[in-house]
Amino acid sequence: MAEKKEPDPQKLEVLRQLPAEILRQLTREEVDAFLGDDPWPDSLQVKLKDYLT
Repeated sequence: MAEKKEPDPQKLEVLRQLPAEILRQLTREEVDAFLGDDPWPDSLQVKLKDYLT
């Protein structure tokens, strides 16, 4: 089984600053992709489109 890395503190802070409404919509896979180095699923990009710069 792969060992989980600690999430990037900057990414974790950004995630915490998202509105609660958006956080409730995110799946575990999306959160893991956001915090890790995996490519983002299309669904995550759609949910965060208003927050990406």
